[in-house]
Amino acid sequence: MLRYPIELIPDTEHGGFLVGFPDFPFVHGVGDTEEEALREALDGLESGIAFFLDEQRPVPLPSAKKRGQKTVALSALTEAKVLLFNEMLAQGVKKAELARRLNIAPPNVERIFRLNHQTRLETLDAAAKSLGKRLDMRLR
Repeated sequence: MLRYPIELIPDTEHGGFLVGFPDFPFVHGVGDTEEEALREALDGLESGIAFFLDEQRPVPLPSAKKRGQKTVALSALTEAKVLLFNEMLAQGVKKAELARRLNIAPPNVERIFRLNHQTRLETLDAAAKSLGKRLDMRLR
């Protein structure tokens, strides 16, 4: 599971907590409580990932967690999309080529990489296979 380390800093001036990501320096969040800050952190992380997807740039993978540092985990679906997208870029496969390999219309490939779209696991698995990979999930 992709778990991104966060910087959770008490806001001594206004109260609550500030959140930052070492892997996404432009992503920040705030929350009145630690729990709220962690929820906001996940929203911010997904927005940061969406930026990389839109820009057709590889999504940074999580850096190593430091002792005592909190993390935010991606959902299994978002994780699969990130890993698939990064592999597609690493292989130099364009979205049009992925559409051809999957025998689907190009707009359907666009939907695969929208984080708010509930892409079916079968679709992600087929896309991974078209890249010579396989989708591997575990229950822990």
